[in-house]
Amino acid sequence: MKKIFSILFTLIIVGFSTSCKNEFLEVVPKTGLSEATLANKAGVNYLLIGAYSLLDGVQTNVGSPNADWHGSADNWIYGEVNADNAYKGSTSGDQPEISFIEQKQILPDNTHFRGKWRAVYDGVARSNDVIQMTGKAKDMTDAEKTSAIAQARFLRGHYHFEAKKMWNMAPYIDDKTYNSADANSTKVPNDKDIWANIEEDLKFAYDNLPTRWAGEPGRATKWAAAAMLGKAYMFQKKFAQAKTLFDAIVASGQYRLMDRYHDNFRTATNNNAESIFEVQHSVNDGAAISNNGNRGATLNYPYGGQTTCCGFFQPSQNLVNAFKVDANGLPLFDTFNNAPEVTSETTSPLDPRLDWTVGRIGLPYLDWGTMTPNYIRDMSYAGPYSPKKNVPYASDIAAGWTGNGNNPRFNANNYRMIRYAHVLLMLAEAEAELGNLERARELVNQIRRRAANPDGFVRTASGAPAANYRVGTYDTPWTSKEFAINAVRFETRLELAMEGHRFFDLVRWGIAAPTLNAYYAVEGTRRAYLRGVQFTANKHEYFPIPLQEIVNSQLKGQPTLKQNPGY
Repeated sequence: MKKIFSILFTLIIVGFSTSCKNEFLEVVPKTGLSEATLANKAGVNYLLIGAYSLLDGVQTNVGSPNADWHGSADNWIYGEVNADNAYKGSTSGDQPEISFIEQKQILPDNTHFRGKWRAVYDGVARSNDVIQMTGKAKDMTDAEKTSAIAQARFLRGHYHFEAKKMWNMAPYIDDKTYNSADANSTKVPNDKDIWANIEEDLKFAYDNLPTRWAGEPGRATKWAAAAMLGKAYMFQKKFAQAKTLFDAIVASGQYRLMDRYHDNFRTATNNNAESIFEVQHSVNDGAAISNNGNRGATLNYPYGGQTTCCGFFQPSQNLVNAFKVDANGLPLFDTFNNAPEVTSETTSPLDPRLDWTVGRIGLPYLDWGTMTPNYIRDMSYAGPYSPKKNVPYASDIAAGWTGNGNNPRFNANNYRMIRYAHVLLMLAEAEAELGNLERARELVNQIRRRAANPDGFVRTASGAPAANYRVGTYDTPWTSKEFAINAVRFETRLELAMEGHRFFDLVRWGIAAPTLNAYYAVEGTRRAYLRGVQFTANKHEYFPIPLQEIVNSQLKGQPTLKQNPGY
């Protein structure tokens, strides 16, 4: 949902005002919108667009001091740099707060955590505004009210889901608790597990949203709610409940894997047949400068080439090595990180998804030409690789960004929050956990067959494949549950790499500490700043509650928020 009404929500933040009869000294603020203005169908829709607009995690309209990337929807810092898929990149002195997260020097006063907190809880507040104002609207039918509330509850469930993944013991704030005119109303203790609340919101959305919206792909649908709810079940190991929802999505016939893997990461193929829910981005749409482009990823482009900034979010050597395959085109589960390392390798067999995920020197980089060393800001610091998913094509940049300050990094490439491949992999995981190993194998093979499509390979100017691409399928039955689960997890990493899911998957699988400590042990020999880094179990699975939010939560001199263990 594009933020075409962004100015409206700058006005709303003051809160709603009511007037007392004959109270001539009480003046409605000129910078606010009254309840009378918003308690109608048009007002509710404006509020709903405002709630959607924070899906990108960027607070452009509330005077926020947070940088655009603090709350980015793709969670590139928290989900990837914080795990084993990516380095912070750039140089050692640029954005040191991200380096602290990467190196597990994590403190509650790191500004990034407060930025993410403010983004998700502002989204919660906006969702609650919709629900409250819908109840007061006189010109809406019951069906219209149900639709608006279902969308708002989907969004509220999503924003709380983000908080749960980040902080675990996060507060849940509903429309009965929230009062925009009373700052104390949101000072809710974080002393309860909020999964049940998240489930309730997403279940309501699932039961009441349509299966599609004609001409409005940015709105949440029944199947988006099913996928989000199923994902929430997966985090709780409720595999049977998750399977039921994922099976329903498959049976709907509404989605399919795109023939070419990379069609999930380019502007020209936004909202395609694989997309279940996308964060919408746009440029040249008449909005204020840069407001609707992908601002959360503004640092994550090659230092040279078409954008000339900024060199962050560099893929790790561990991730690049994970795309090695054996002679049959199958992953090297236990030995992928052994020597020799993949660099600009073109002769050894590799999974072709590597070169749509990672920019490698000497190989084609989208339609920019051949990637050169000047794409990397400091190769000795963070290695020779560049991010590739969701980077705009040169032909997109050439179209101009006149409405966005001519910054090519604020682009119209959507972030695919949930795509059909993700659902198939979660379904495969649920099947494996439930002992249905053959169904799990078949689902993983669907993903691998798409990856093997030669039409989707990166190719040189002559039309030849840019490397020795090879993808095989699992052609013999899986008889070991342990092998099946490991195969699904490895496939999930390859398919979704650099999309913001990795760290949260490691935590929900219960393997974050051993996986990341093994990663640091080897990466410390490659990157000096990772030498000696340790992931502390029962601490680093979640981030600290932002210190300033604990201070702000005080009631009667006592904070209502409690810090997470270890911080």
